[in-house]
Amino acid sequence: MKFSLKWWIEKVIEKIFAFSGMVTTITILLIVAFLFNEGFGLFRSPVVERGSALLVNTANPAEYVNSTDIKKIFNYAIKNWSEIEDIKSGFNEDIIPFRIDDIFSVYKEEEFGENYEKLTEKLGEHIANTPGILAFLPEQYMPTDFEGVRTLEKRTIHPKYFFLGMEWLPTSRPAPQFGVVTLILGTLLVSLVAILIATPLGLGVAIYLSELAQSRVRDILKPAIELLAGIPSVVYGFFGLVVLVPIVQKTFNLNVGETALTGSIILAIMALPTIITVSEDAMRSTPRSMREASLALGATHWQTIYKVIIPYAASGISAAIVLGIGRAIGETMVVLMVTGNAARMPNLFGPVRTIPATIAAELGEAPGGGAHYQALFVLGCALFLITLAISITAELISKRQHNKGL
Repeated sequence: MKFSLKWWIEKVIEKIFAFSGMVTTITILLIVAFLFNEGFGLFRSPVVERGSALLVNTANPAEYVNSTDIKKIFNYAIKNWSEIEDIKSGFNEDIIPFRIDDIFSVYKEEEFGENYEKLTEKLGEHIANTPGILAFLPEQYMPTDFEGVRTLEKRTIHPKYFFLGMEWLPTSRPAPQFGVVTLILGTLLVSLVAILIATPLGLGVAIYLSELAQSRVRDILKPAIELLAGIPSVVYGFFGLVVLVPIVQKTFNLNVGETALTGSIILAIMALPTIITVSEDAMRSTPRSMREASLALGATHWQTIYKVIIPYAASGISAAIVLGIGRAIGETMVVLMVTGNAARMPNLFGPVRTIPATIAAELGEAPGGGAHYQALFVLGCALFLITLAISITAELISKRQHNKGL
């Protein structure tokens, strides 16, 4: 059997395509594995920053203090050991937060020795003489063998305090706060409001292009709308910062214009090309026979649009909306520039912070391999799962039978 040159070329191209697909798949899987491996290292990290520990007097029955209470203690929000729920024995002593620098206000300089060789001894002595103390010390200066001094149990960061925590303060000492609730809610608020703005506008433009516009108008408008998708997000962000922020601030009489509403409006503009293009294609795919049958039965043009064409294209329109949500949720630069980046409970007329903006703003400053670095990777995992769910939803919607809505 003879094989022509054309046959060999086709086989080589086929193998190249197959190899490209395999390499792409393996690359994606490796990226996902790296993301989750780096991220979930956070839950093997200690509550108190690495290289440090918390020490108490042996009269104190406390075995462990969670990260939220540690922060409150060192911010003087909790002042007595009896206020901590984990301490069940009724230890009624005022809490004395203590850092290593505080020792120099307790003893004179000469008492530490010429080369501070007695620093560890003096630290142990002070802790042993102070029943209510909670000392935060570097491990190299810990008086571990000193009578009257005990080290609190070292535990790792629990997923509960990450996924249900309300505070995102990764630089807090001695216990960083990695609560992502406010970040997730901020991301969802900005994205959903953007879709609520973009959906009616996008659907209206799609109906106009598909059913009402003349061919010459459509040939001009559609490429112009699709061109919006090619504008860099930083340009949208700069436009929002210079033009939209002052308008929002003056219109609603706000202290600042960098709000969730500002970010939502810009994201709505960015989501419009996706919604318009996919919806318009779905509407134009309605068979001509269905349009003619509707008109032949006496329906008007508008009745044909909202009783025949839109139901037929419902799956495509739904997929367009879901893809628009995915576009909004994953956006980084715009929300970083115009939403104020305040990690607090979201408010439409106040600053918020989203997951992508947090990763972009903090990853460059997080020490590699540290808890902060790993927490940002967990945020990346959460964002990946959200966008994956959105993509799967869009795929399932787009595969529905076109005539299901009729």
